Amino acid sequence: MGLLKGRVAVVTGAGSGIGRVAAVALAKEGAAVLATDIDEAGLKETADAISAEGGTVETLPQDVTDEAVWDTVMEVAETRLGLPSILVNNAGIAIGGAIPEFSLDDWKKQMSVNVDSVFLGTRAAIRKMHEAGGSIINISSVAGLRGAAGLSAYCASKGAVRLFTKAAAVECARAGWPIRVNSVHPGIIDTPIWQKSITRLGEGMPASPTMPQGANAMDADTLGAQASPMGRPGRPEEVADLIVFLASDKSSYINGQEHVVDGAMTAGG
Repeated sequence: MGLLKGRVAVVTGAGSGIGRVAAVALAKEGAAVLATDIDEAGLKETADAISAEGGTVETLPQDVTDEAVWDTVMEVAETRLGLPSILVNNAGIAIGGAIPEFSLDDWKKQMSVNVDSVFLGTRAAIRKMHEAGGSIINISSVAGLRGAAGLSAYCASKGAVRLFTKAAAVECARAGWPIRVNSVHPGIIDTPIWQKSITRLGEGMPASPTMPQGANAMDADTLGAQASPMGRPGRPEEVADLIVFLASDKSSYINGQEHVVDGAMTAGG
């Protein structure tokens, strides 16, 4: 407790899944949290979970692709809680489909939510943090490290997050801004939203390393057992613990790096 005492964190996509668990974990370590999401009912549940643990939380509905809203988010965080020093760019979606049938509209939507939002959030955070410093944590995926059939747009978006993170880290360091920027790459994580995503992604798709038995294997436990040498899916708390570490001074010399949480899923190539 207290690892992040006095810090202010903004967490997007905090209405469920990894975002919610990360927001709760940051608050448990003393951070005041501004939780954002388009899911207002989910935000309330997240806020209730943080309040029940005695944490400090505010919520704000947010479409992470809306450029104008990002300045509002940072201003609300500062006004209500204090100057933000942590940003977790967690909001994201997964749109699957074979390339020959994939629409340009779906491609643009995938990029807007997963890539544009990370740029907008990082830019807004740098503008607030460039003097006092902070930590920006961008949630990517193992899909940002290797390709998978039926996931071309998702892989492209998460790969973009990985390299944008590195470029932002180098830029901040060379500018003398005390801001660290790192990416987190979860594998198969057992959350309701992840389950919904993999079911949608697997419909009509052939088997692949990510989806070993195609649509017939679309549940986190089965996929975790097949794809991870550890034989199970990850827990959102296992991702949240890494996010807390990267947000803290314990990781003060870790910058511009990708951090994989996948039970050795990608270790074998």
